[in-house]
Amino acid sequence: MTLPCVEIETAANPRHAVIWLHGLGADGNDFAPLVPQLVDPGWPPLRFVFPHAPIRAVTINAGMHMRAWYDILGVRIADRQDEAGIRASIGELDALIAREAERGIPAARVLVAGFSQGGAIALAGSLRHASALAGVIALSTYLPLDDRTAAERHPANAGLAVFMAHGSFDPIVPQSLGLASRDQLRQLGHEVAWHSYPMAHQVCLEEIADLRDWISARLTGALPAA
Repeated sequence: MTLPCVEIETAANPRHAVIWLHGLGADGNDFAPLVPQLVDPGWPPLRFVFPHAPIRAVTINAGMHMRAWYDILGVRIADRQDEAGIRASIGELDALIAREAERGIPAARVLVAGFSQGGAIALAGSLRHASALAGVIALSTYLPLDDRTAAERHPANAGLAVFMAHGSFDPIVPQSLGLASRDQLRQLGHEVAWHSYPMAHQVCLEEIADLRDWISARLTGALPAA
């Protein structure tokens, strides 16, 4: 059984899907209001899928239970990573991608997106996915399990295109961490579109415009026709 989700279809019979993972403590409703701002009228019909992360105790938040893709064990988020939690959420992402295939949208027409903690799972899961994806969108985030990535990434996504955006004043996920992940992905041969904005841990209008252009290229480029 897949995770419960908020779903928005931009028109009947969607030909492409965007699976979008929220950040720590939020839920699938968090980015749903972004759809009208993001979608270009010229795009083919899309299904946006916003899953709710499982509820779990989060160590850095005094063990409070909240929606989270994995536990955060300390302020230095790239240290002492919750590998079991990360891998479990990668499995949840795989199941969501498989469900789209069952509904007529193959992985090659699926974009995986995420913000913050959700973006970390989007990156780690997309690189390991066994079928080629349309691309991955990683907002205000970093690449977890970075020391395992080269060995564990799947050949099907060796050429995966990546959109990364980060706030230069981000106090939660330092931009330096995002830059290090960008550099590692480029060293692995990925085409990474990097964007930095003068903001904190958030999303801005300029970022949405840049993302719209990037998605347009994915939808009108080499993706298979419906």
